[in-house]
Amino acid sequence: MGTFLFDKIIFGPVASRRLGNSLGINLLPVNKKICNFDCIYCECGLTDGTKDKLPSRANVRFELEKTLAEFSSNNKPIDTITFAGNGEPTLHKDFNGIIDDTFELRNTYFPQAKIALLSNSTTLGSTKIQKAFEKIDQNILKLDSVNPATVELINCPIGKFNLAKTIEILKKLPSPIIQTMFIRGSFRGKEVDNTIEQELVPWLNTLKEINPAMVMIYTIARDTPFETLEKVPEEVLKEIAQRVENLGIETQISA
Repeated sequence: MGTFLFDKIIFGPVASRRLGNSLGINLLPVNKKICNFDCIYCECGLTDGTKDKLPSRANVRFELEKTLAEFSSNNKPIDTITFAGNGEPTLHKDFNGIIDDTFELRNTYFPQAKIALLSNSTTLGSTKIQKAFEKIDQNILKLDSVNPATVELINCPIGKFNLAKTIEILKKLPSPIIQTMFIRGSFRGKEVDNTIEQELVPWLNTLKEINPAMVMIYTIARDTPFETLEKVPEEVLKEIAQRVENLGIETQISA
């Protein structure tokens, strides 16, 4: 299947059910995906292991200020400034500095806008990254499964990834937002389905322990690298969402 890459540093804004009018920031190359997960469902395709130059902090600031100034002068609304793009944003060596720049520019042009991060949770153990997380308004963190074998199957970590340690850090974070992708199908001869009870019950128990500000659940919306994957029906997502809400946790569905 064909996949999708963001071809600019600043993209959008995108009308999002989750984030409103969301202006995106891509800290990765515009021609490839760079990530420490190689999720089999990723709309950006498979991870490219070759080294490539990332946009500089100065260039990100220049492009962001140019866009924010233009939108402000034209009275175009921005609800959220979101770090997303072609891979894992926190892999950028100047991530913390870019966060500081973004807050400064946000305060100048759109002081009411929130700053959000879409992250795969792999860098939570970094003290440096944790300092950035403390500043960001909405940390939206991936937790597709609490089963190590399932994480290996659908997220395909590149390098070392300690799921148990990541979950323990998530429990200590103030008001994280958990994002979970539900998929079905097959991959390399193995069944893929994180909607079954053996997956859902421990996931729900872990959510109760994390006590996130919100849980965002979604399924495939664009093409994926593998044609053997299937979109989960909306009615199934609604049933899962109800079980999360029964825990007293706000839930949002993107079908």
